[in-house]
Amino acid sequence: MNETTLLETNIEEYLKAHEQKSLLRFITCGSVDDGKSTLIGRLLFESKMLFEDQLAAMEADSQKWGTQGEDMDFALLVDGLAAEREQGITIDVAYRFFATEKRKFIVADTPGHEQYTRNMVTGASTADAAILMVDARKGILTQTRRHSYLMSLLGIRNIVVAINKMDLVDYSQARFDDIVAEYGQFAEQLGLTNVTYLPLSAFKGDNIVTKSANTPWFSAPQYAGTTLMEFLETVEINDAHMQSAPFRLPVQWVNRPNLDFRGFSGTITSGVVKSGDRIRVQPSGKESEVARIVTYDGDLAQAIAGQSVTLTLKDEIDISRGDVISIAQAPAETADQFESTLVWMNEAALLPGRPYLLKVGTQTVTASITDIKYQVNVNTLEHTAAKQLELNGIGVCNLSLDRAIAFDDYKTNKDTGGFILIDRLSNTTVAAGMLHFALRRSQNIHYQHVDVNKQARALTKGQTPSVLWFTGLSGAGKSTIANLVEKKLHALGNHTYLLDGDNVRHGLNKDLGFTDADRVENIRRVGEVSKLMVDAGLIVLTAFISPFKAERRMAREQLADGEFIEVFVDTPLAIAEERDVKGLYKKARSGELKNFTGIDSAYETPEAPEIHLDAANLSADEAAELVITELRKRGIILS
Repeated sequence: MNETTLLETNIEEYLKAHEQKSLLRFITCGSVDDGKSTLIGRLLFESKMLFEDQLAAMEADSQKWGTQGEDMDFALLVDGLAAEREQGITIDVAYRFFATEKRKFIVADTPGHEQYTRNMVTGASTADAAILMVDARKGILTQTRRHSYLMSLLGIRNIVVAINKMDLVDYSQARFDDIVAEYGQFAEQLGLTNVTYLPLSAFKGDNIVTKSANTPWFSAPQYAGTTLMEFLETVEINDAHMQSAPFRLPVQWVNRPNLDFRGFSGTITSGVVKSGDRIRVQPSGKESEVARIVTYDGDLAQAIAGQSVTLTLKDEIDISRGDVISIAQAPAETADQFESTLVWMNEAALLPGRPYLLKVGTQTVTASITDIKYQVNVNTLEHTAAKQLELNGIGVCNLSLDRAIAFDDYKTNKDTGGFILIDRLSNTTVAAGMLHFALRRSQNIHYQHVDVNKQARALTKGQTPSVLWFTGLSGAGKSTIANLVEKKLHALGNHTYLLDGDNVRHGLNKDLGFTDADRVENIRRVGEVSKLMVDAGLIVLTAFISPFKAERRMAREQLADGEFIEVFVDTPLAIAEERDVKGLYKKARSGELKNFTGIDSAYETPEAPEIHLDAANLSADEAAELVITELRKRGIILS
């Protein structure tokens, strides 16, 4: 055997051995400047995962950024963004790969700053273990507690409290014991049981790969006496736990390459499936048997959690992307209303009632928060009342979806119990959440069939039921124009009802104020009432500022196509303020009236209203006539 062949054989054997190693995903977290990036850099260095050019660059950068002597700044290996290097902090989530003789690793270096808590949630969502960094000089901080609470929520079961920078406290055993005692009390409140405490110096390398001579006391019986690398190489990986859970396959796509093959593809999130197993498709509840388990490398007799497969079934069942295939004897639950925990990750506050997109597994549905039951104080774990959640707020909330989904509670299955909320306008992720359980009313309340429907009611009235949604600034002329339109419709023999903003607040919405959250709820209720009135066959006119696009869109989507007609009463702020019939602008300018639209609360201009009234250049009667003309064009009124 020549040298080339021998080398190729050795490489092949190495790669095969490498493939068989287990993979541990873990995160480093904690407060800013606790040494997370330095620790990861040290692990990369100690595991011999650095190339010579990387070492040379690190040495040069260490000198550039002010590190003196023989010690190198290992954080520079991880803090890739220039902004991070300039500030000495981590902003983005940095993922790094390394391996030892026993195991492969993917580590996420998550930010320590409070404003980047959402990045930490991202990194922790797939982690098997966490290294919580604590600066030995500073002890347990608010962000330490926040990250700990998030780890408990996200179900990370194996945690190392790495008490770092022990070299800066002279490797004090007393200081180590104080931090262990303080954190232990907090961990007990959170229900964190698998916690390992290690005294480290990521900068000096103490207790990272080998036991340090600087902490001889750590070998005493009351301590673990282990190293960080030993922990990482031996800690349990969640894969084994998920294989023992009931089988779940969220359908990612329906594989139909030709008329002779129809399979359902996705990644198995938990459990084991075998050919011949009885399965249930959810939320439909239909059952069948697995005919084949198809993969790129050929059919399998069985497949386990983590594998990507295509299942074919013995029966023809209607299955779509987003459905969940479960084992029949232990299926997932289905519901459309839940209790959940939310971690709010957006600068703009969470507003109950506002519609968001909810993505769970491979399915995306429309959702709204119907109630914030309480917010959690991460320092004291106290439950406090809240009408909205601000950035990094954590609350227990009730969710309502526009359709039923298949789910498991998050503690049982992260993939079918974890979700994200997405803003419908900007398409940005605004929250991460964990489903707890279905609300009882989601199982007990059902739609009752009625024989007299909307079409029948509209037919007797000789009109097309719809909503004329008048929107604009206070003083724009909405109520005046809407009132004139209703008078004209009534004279023509149409059946109408006018919902006016002020009038509704005397009854239906008398409990609401004018905060953003209350404005959202105000419009949500009006949208629901309008929907019922359209179902009654009426032409409904609403005159509300309705300042937010999201709520106007929500009202539109509750109705059938063509039934929602947005009427933008376009009046410049200066003219509306000049009119000030109710004296509201004057009060707002003087500070007597808070959250007033156009002054200290935003009005989001409609982008494509069905009717655009230039109210500054039209009389109220002229504007009303334009609306009537448009209704005739659309066939809503016949005369």
